Amino acid sequence: MDENGVAAGQGKYRCGTAAETLEWIKAIVEFIQPYNFLITAQVVNFFTDRLWEALDKEWVDCLRNEPVQHLLLIPSGVVQDHWPASLKQFILTLRSLAFPREQVNLQKLFPKLNMTSLSSVLSQGMNKKKRHEIEVLSAIVSSITNEVGAEVIVDVGAGQGYLAQVLSFQYHHHVVAIDACSHHGKVTESRAERIRKHYAAQMRKLGSGNGTISTPRTITCRVLSTDMLKSLADIVPPADDVKGAQLINQDTEGKASLVLAGLHACGDLSVTMLKTFSECKDAKAIISIGCCYNLLSEECFNSAGSQTGFPVSNGVRATSISLGKSSRDLACQSAERWSCLDKDAGLQNFDLHAFRAVFQKVLFKYYPGIITSRPSVGRQGKALRRKQQRGVPYSLENAEDDDYNSALNINANSNGAACDLVNEGLAAPDKCTLFEKFSVSGLSRLGLEPLQEIDFHEIWSESQPYAELIGPYWSLRAAMGPVLETLLLLDRVLFLQEQDGLLDVAMFPIFDPALSPRNLAIIARRT
Repeated sequence: MDENGVAAGQGKYRCGTAAETLEWIKAIVEFIQPYNFLITAQVVNFFTDRLWEALDKEWVDCLRNEPVQHLLLIPSGVVQDHWPASLKQFILTLRSLAFPREQVNLQKLFPKLNMTSLSSVLSQGMNKKKRHEIEVLSAIVSSITNEVGAEVIVDVGAGQGYLAQVLSFQYHHHVVAIDACSHHGKVTESRAERIRKHYAAQMRKLGSGNGTISTPRTITCRVLSTDMLKSLADIVPPADDVKGAQLINQDTEGKASLVLAGLHACGDLSVTMLKTFSECKDAKAIISIGCCYNLLSEECFNSAGSQTGFPVSNGVRATSISLGKSSRDLACQSAERWSCLDKDAGLQNFDLHAFRAVFQKVLFKYYPGIITSRPSVGRQGKALRRKQQRGVPYSLENAEDDDYNSALNINANSNGAACDLVNEGLAAPDKCTLFEKFSVSGLSRLGLEPLQEIDFHEIWSESQPYAELIGPYWSLRAAMGPVLETLLLLDRVLFLQEQDGLLDVAMFPIFDPALSPRNLAIIARRT
């Protein structure tokens, strides 16, 4: 990984300057435009709109006979020698346009980094993914805060306060945790108080006296405005904190300098952070890892001056590109998680997509009025996975409708973003029977009764010859995901680079992508 935030040898594109970033963006825009039909497709309409017919026939004929393991590697940019040259060029070009995801050498990038494992007290309630993210990000934020000499860290979109608490208790920074949910604020305060009591008891046990233990401050706000975030510069360490008071710079006139940090701040919130940072001179650095691109607001080009999440840079606005929700959904795909699936899990995922797409035919034919409301069948896979982890046997014979639909776990208005929730342990009668169960369960969730005239067997039989094409189609479509995410994030990088050259901006993959697919951190400092 070089100083421009791009892994050496991974491609010709870089984002070290605004000109380099814009060149990369234009290359992406130019390449993806002919494939807009694939990017914006709704996979639930695979059969109703015969989506496979828009693909190159040579590609379809090749991939329909490929082992599922080869299909699962397409989103990672892996090709096979015997594939058509045009198909290989398509996949390899996508790989060259996507930002590399392999975790950077953190110690080389941050020489003063002091990363330590979280104690059982601080990590309570965290799963493996969250613990990895918090361990890495807290160390990076602490290192940058010390480097720029900031007094207060603002954890934006703090959730339950995991990052804020580690920065406060383990790294001894003054932290303000902001979240829109008042419940999260209460959980953060309650959890922080339990941790404070633990550390206080440890200090008394070790005879360390009654030293002050800093705890994060929490703020709840429904609407996160630039002015509100800028006002946080007025939040200084408590007056009775002698060490903190001595840290306040004399030239700040009582204002504390800030570092903004956001771990997977949702949708527009990550963009709001960047805009705030660019406007607030008291903010010395920002570390932002975005997520939930599907929730981004997108500019309509006939509404000048609107505040939206994409595009945010002048350079991307000038291209007049419009993505839409389906494309932004696709940007959330994880090539790493696809590549980790085994053959059976991959086949099960493709079967689920086929079931959902054939179910769409049921809705179109027998319940046309429901289609206009973009109904949701539900995404309840976690309950089944917990049941399986506890070793509870599962079969169609003892499954309730809700549980079965939970296993199938496909959204009626989704393009398939749930495909990486693997339905392991499900009994395997013929697929027609599985499809009928799926459909009956889906209708139940929509509050509909199955009509007597529905012939599920006939509907499945007429679609089954093309069901094998849904795996190749989805794999090719998923390969666009990393490039779309790259475009969304380069737009943010370029926005910062457009700010009169006063910011040092870079983007790095800081997490293990197999654990945390949204691993690209935008890091900027004031120069």
